[in-house]
Amino acid sequence: MRLRTPLALLGAALLVLVGPPLLTTSSGAETGTHIPGLRLMVPNTPGGGYDITARTAAKNAEDAGLTRSVEVFNLPGAGGTVGLTRLVNERGNGKLAMSMGLGVVGAVRSNHAPRTLADTTPIARLTEEQDVVVVAKESPYRTIGELMDTWKAAPGRLPAGGGSSPGGPDHLAPMLMAQAAGIAPEDVNYIPFDGGGELLASILGSKVAFGVSGVGEYRDQIEAGELRLLAVTGPERVPGLDGPTLKESGYDVEFTNWRGVVAPPGITDAERGKLVRLVEALHDSKEWRESMKRNGWDDAFLTGDEFGAFLAAEDERVVSVLKELGL
Repeated sequence: MRLRTPLALLGAALLVLVGPPLLTTSSGAETGTHIPGLRLMVPNTPGGGYDITARTAAKNAEDAGLTRSVEVFNLPGAGGTVGLTRLVNERGNGKLAMSMGLGVVGAVRSNHAPRTLADTTPIARLTEEQDVVVVAKESPYRTIGELMDTWKAAPGRLPAGGGSSPGGPDHLAPMLMAQAAGIAPEDVNYIPFDGGGELLASILGSKVAFGVSGVGEYRDQIEAGELRLLAVTGPERVPGLDGPTLKESGYDVEFTNWRGVVAPPGITDAERGKLVRLVEALHDSKEWRESMKRNGWDDAFLTGDEFGAFLAAEDERVVSVLKELGL
């Protein structure tokens, strides 16, 4: 990971502050981070992980003086594959990018989507985070053990909700939980939602017995007491939250999600380079570091071709896990 020096960051900020005349020169266009008219697509509903990540990144980039007036818009549907298709169809558009993550990898497989992430231009992986297992505050389940015991006794009667399509992180995590508890995958009653925002209403309304989603999506509701945290899916407890890991609770599961940014195919090397430089400068900004800490996100920064290789490996991993689960 290459860290920029304070002088480099100052130079990038000065390029933005000088204004459009400098940015339209060849040197400014090639080395600056300002992308006029940049639009950032969110391929699921407001309130989900992709949405929170995109809006946080846009605000942080603007607050850090890296670019101006980034438009964030939602295009939900089919676990993110509607947005993916739109992105691929915008071939050559260097002013468009899409917030995405493991959920889109899984949705491509489960929905047999005509377009895949191999059709996009990889820009960067930004964050990694744990999922949380939560119930409504009125739920009878006060510990992960109580939930798992009841679930094992009658898996079909306890619907599990997740903010991703089958094959996505919020589906794979409870399926791995079921496997660890001795529940047959085909017996799990999994209900998919198009993002954590839609899932939240069903958890609070007790339409699902429990929900699984990213810690950054539900941290505020957990801290406010609206949701009860039963467990986290990663290798360690989340600082500031009172919830055990699945592993320390006796279930051999360690699972984390990640999120990143891709662009349409067919953009120029200069356009790709400018998008990468923008996320590099964002990654190094104090605004982004503070947002990662506040949301419980871990740094997982990876750019360009290395991110592309990671996407290919993740596709293979999803296929392998689905086969292992008999799905």
